[in-house]
Amino acid sequence: MPWWAVGFPLAGLVAVLASLAKFGSVGTIAAAVILFGAVLAAVHHAEVVAHRVGEPFGTLVLAIAVTVIEVSLIVSLMLSDAGDASALARDTVFAAIMIILNGIIGLCLMVGGLIHGEQRFSLRGASAALCTLAALAILTLVLPNYTSTTAGPSYSTSQLILVAVVSLFLYGVFVMVQTLRHRDYFLSAEGEEDHGAIPDARTTWTAFTLLLVALVAVVLLAKALSATIEHAVLDAGLPLAVVGVVIAALVLAPESLAAVRAARRNRIQTSLNLALGSALATIGLTIPAVAMVSLVLDLPLALGIGAKSLVLLALSLFVATISLGNGRTTVLQGAVHLMIFAVYLFTTVVP
Repeated sequence: MPWWAVGFPLAGLVAVLASLAKFGSVGTIAAAVILFGAVLAAVHHAEVVAHRVGEPFGTLVLAIAVTVIEVSLIVSLMLSDAGDASALARDTVFAAIMIILNGIIGLCLMVGGLIHGEQRFSLRGASAALCTLAALAILTLVLPNYTSTTAGPSYSTSQLILVAVVSLFLYGVFVMVQTLRHRDYFLSAEGEEDHGAIPDARTTWTAFTLLLVALVAVVLLAKALSATIEHAVLDAGLPLAVVGVVIAALVLAPESLAAVRAARRNRIQTSLNLALGSALATIGLTIPAVAMVSLVLDLPLALGIGAKSLVLLALSLFVATISLGNGRTTVLQGAVHLMIFAVYLFTTVVP
């Protein structure tokens, strides 16, 4: 077990108990670094536990751990008083989709294409993931703009409950298809990748304990840093949507690194599984969790994206469907995705 996987969760608890974030800019920076390390440690320990319990429960362990991190960051910022944070969940989920569909997939296709030329993957698995992702994205981020029960880009209570249930159902069915019913759709031509020896019971329980410690540290540090983050963004004259990009990038960092490493090893199927699976978990689990929190705490929740974001979402889904539509990828497709991602980042900062 690497030292940082043990050190950062414990350092996170120390930082919370010492109220490190209150000690000026240096304390805030230190707390932010520890928060980032605790997120990486939490995902690492979740992967260890997932490897031990096997599928389909392993996938759910990892997805739930990431969801807890993301929801805690979102809710902490929604409860702060620095500006209108009602659209933060929408901005974070949309940012995650754009980061995954264009940033992560684009980088994987670019790296894999430069090193290996043409790479092949299972078309059936990618099609199943993109089909589910398109339905979830449209139902959660686009449809709220066109309902008439409530004004603005939001759902009524009954509509929000329905969409949350639909999101959970679609994600659950996808996990069942990926791990049980049609597992072969998501395997590369070389078969399953060797993830090393299964950890023993002692290692698993240690990882599980440290996972809980890391999650507690992430939640409490996020709460301590939430107002500072929003104030810093607003004081810099940046749109609040930038906060959503930061949250999504932070949560997706471990999966992004793993996906790029797999592409370098000519395991583009593994890269796509990680990327598209993360996108589905982001919507299928985060939206229901945030919806429940907003209903219980009576927090406003705006989900519908604007016209600019709608164009980028439609373009991203369309290009992803074409680039992943024949089971082969090249460096050109990676370049297209990366340029769309660059445009998204620029228009987020300069709307």
